[in-house]
Amino acid sequence: MSSPLSEPIDLASSAIGGRVVYANDELFADRRHLIRPEPSAWQPDTYGPDGKIYDGWETRRRRDGGERDFAIVRLGAPGVLRSVVVDTAHFRGNYPPYASLEGLAGEGHPIAQEAPEGAWTTLVEKSALKGDSENSFDVVNQNRWSHVRLSIYPDGGVARLRVLGDVVPDPRLLTGTVDLAALWHGGRVVGASNMFYGSAGNLIRPGETRTIGEGWETARRRDGGHDWVLFQLSGAGRIRRAEIDTTHFTGNAPGEVRLVGVDGRVNALEDASAWHELMPRTRLRPDTLHRFVIRSEAVTHVRMEVFPDGGMSRVRLFGELEPDALEGVMLQWLRTVPSSQLNEVLGAVTGLTDEENAAMRHRRPFPPSSGVPAAVRSYLLD
Repeated sequence: MSSPLSEPIDLASSAIGGRVVYANDELFADRRHLIRPEPSAWQPDTYGPDGKIYDGWETRRRRDGGERDFAIVRLGAPGVLRSVVVDTAHFRGNYPPYASLEGLAGEGHPIAQEAPEGAWTTLVEKSALKGDSENSFDVVNQNRWSHVRLSIYPDGGVARLRVLGDVVPDPRLLTGTVDLAALWHGGRVVGASNMFYGSAGNLIRPGETRTIGEGWETARRRDGGHDWVLFQLSGAGRIRRAEIDTTHFTGNAPGEVRLVGVDGRVNALEDASAWHELMPRTRLRPDTLHRFVIRSEAVTHVRMEVFPDGGMSRVRLFGELEPDALEGVMLQWLRTVPSSQLNEVLGAVTGLTDEENAAMRHRRPFPPSSGVPAAVRSYLLD
C-alpha cells in the first residue's frame, strides 16, 4: 500500500493553484517556472536573446549595489509549513549563495507586493545554498500562511521552490454543501493500492485535467483482485453526491466502482465490520463525468474500490460537515492564523465586546474547550 498523505503537500505548486505573483527581476528566466510540479529539465545548447535558457527563475547580475532579488508566491492552498526546498538544479555557476523565506497572511486577497515590510514574518533565516542541489530547510513556525517571499542574495537562479506543509481550510468556506474530499478543503488521500502510472493524490486536486497524466492510474491487474483509494475527508460529514470523472481515460477506465465509508470518530479504520456501503458496485463509462446521488451517515473516511483496475481524472464527494467537525475546523483555523489576520477578523465582527475581543487576542493557542464568543462563532460559521 502507498500512503501519500504521510508526506506534506507542496502548497506552492501550480498544480493546485499556486502562482508566482511578483518578482523584482526575471531577465534570464521566467518566475513562473519556480513552482512547476515537474522537476526542472536541463536544456543543452539552448540560448535566447538574453543568454542561456533555464527551466527556472533567474535574475540578472547585480551592478547597482542592491542586497537581494525576490519572488512572491501565492500558495495554492494556505496552510502551516513544515519545510522548504530551494532547488538550484542545473544552476552551477549562477546560483545564489544565500536565500531566505518569509510568510504573509491576511483577509481577502492581499496584494502581497504592496504589503509593508512589517507584514512579513521570517520563516527561514538567510541561509547558505549549494549549487545544483536540493537545499532543504525546516520551518518551525506554526502559523497559517497564504503567501511566501523567496529572497536570494544577491542574485542568480533557482530552479524550483517547494513549500511543503499541511492545508488549513478557512471554516467560512466549509459551510453548506462542499466537496469534503477536496485538497483545498483539507481532504487528503491516505492510501492507495497502486499508483504505477499516476498518483492517487491527483484525484482531489482543484480544476480539470488536461491529460491522463494528471489523474490516477494503476498497473494492469492479473491476480483477480481490485484496486482502491482511501480518502480522509476534511471532517466528519454526510455525503450527498459523488462525482467520478474518467475524462481522457478512453481505454483504461475502471469497469466498475464501489464506495464504502466509516466514521473514524467512533470506529477504528481497521475494523472491517464498521465500514458500510455508500454506493453499490456500479458500472463506469470511459471518458465520462459520472454523477451519483448518495445518502450517507456521517463518515470521516471513504474508500473507493475500482474493478478490476484502471484510472480516472478526479473524484468529488459533496456533502455537509457535522457541527462538531465544522467547529474543529474553526478551532484549528483560529489557532493557526497569524495575530495580524486575527486582528482583522475580530475587527469585522459585530457585537463583540471589548472584553471578549481582548480575551480572544490573549488566549492563543485556543484549547479544545475554549469558549469562542457567540459573535465570533456566528461570523465564522453562519
